[in-house]
Amino acid sequence: MDATLDLHQDWGAAAEAELADVVELRRAIHADPEIGLQCPRTTEKIKAALAGLPLDYREGTSTTGFVAILRGGRDNGRTVLLRGDMDALPMQEETGLPFASRVPGAMHACGHDAHTAMLVGAARALCARRDRLSGSVVFMFQPGEEGHHGARFMIEDGLLDEPRPEAAFALHIMPNAPAGVMWSRPGALLASTDALNITVHGRGGHAAMPHDGIDPIPVACEIVTALSAFVARQIPVTDPAVLSITQINAGSAYNIVPDEVKLKGTLRTLSNTVRAKAREGLTRIAKHIAIAHGCTAEVVIDDGYPVTMNDPRALSLMRGVAEDLGGEAAWRTMPSPIMGGEDFSYVLREIPGAMAFIGVAPKGSDPATNPPLHNTRMTIEEEVMARGVAIHCAVAERFLDNGLD
Repeated sequence: MDATLDLHQDWGAAAEAELADVVELRRAIHADPEIGLQCPRTTEKIKAALAGLPLDYREGTSTTGFVAILRGGRDNGRTVLLRGDMDALPMQEETGLPFASRVPGAMHACGHDAHTAMLVGAARALCARRDRLSGSVVFMFQPGEEGHHGARFMIEDGLLDEPRPEAAFALHIMPNAPAGVMWSRPGALLASTDALNITVHGRGGHAAMPHDGIDPIPVACEIVTALSAFVARQIPVTDPAVLSITQINAGSAYNIVPDEVKLKGTLRTLSNTVRAKAREGLTRIAKHIAIAHGCTAEVVIDDGYPVTMNDPRALSLMRGVAEDLGGEAAWRTMPSPIMGGEDFSYVLREIPGAMAFIGVAPKGSDPATNPPLHNTRMTIEEEVMARGVAIHCAVAERFLDNGLD
């Protein structure tokens, strides 16, 4: 039997054996979503599903996240990390599923319920084959991915220090991709995610006599236009940035010129060089336009997630596993990055590794028109989770046997 067939039959069969429990866990988490860094009910469900397995646990103080460590029967010194995020989004679910969210204003609309359930299934399957593993596997169960920097907090808590992984891998579901097909690319996969906050200070007064004050509204509008021109004309298209001003708040009545205008938005970049250039340029332009009109501008840029950078060696390992499990059609290389962000970037900044998307378009649906991630009607094809479990297991085993070189 060749290695490809052996891999497919072995980990594929092991994953299928776990699928019923994986689906059950995913639905339980989906119906009871939690938001942010503190997800105690989800953590409890995960630990109950892992009960009795030969795992060592380490927990931090900043979040309810934890790592579970499996030490293989043949220790060659290598350690690999597999990550699943567990938090939900502040959205009202509208899927109509029998296991839809029972928590008002919270929904698993980004697939973290599936990520967590697949990782639990992989932990169970790998524990059952512990004797054949030539190293250790760290299962990272992480809250606070949706804008709360959960991975950074877990790293600062020292949860990745002992044992220190030498490679890290993660899967992310994609409802707009064919079921079971994996997508990724070497280098930049996802963007940095800084938040822009600008307050333009003028001097308010009566709207019928704007000349007696300094109206900050047209100044704020000019700043918005100038910032768009800056990105279009001073940031190279070969190393792009995306700036979106998403909120403009000012005023209290139709006949009052306000004292200030607040602008909010997001800045997305794919390199540290452009990130620094854009932050400096946006700050300079906002402040100087305000001064030119007799106003002042306060600019605060909140640090978002770093760029998610895939190590080419780790991605090659992941691609090889995907093709061994599902054939060449099971992998597609993305032509360009996505300007969304991911806090797995914090892990990849510390440890070489890779993230890939796995298609979960429901049977009979059109992936192109399916409700996307972060949509109140987003659903997945649950059978694909078996492929995710198998990918996790095979990636871990292959890295422990061969490393990245």
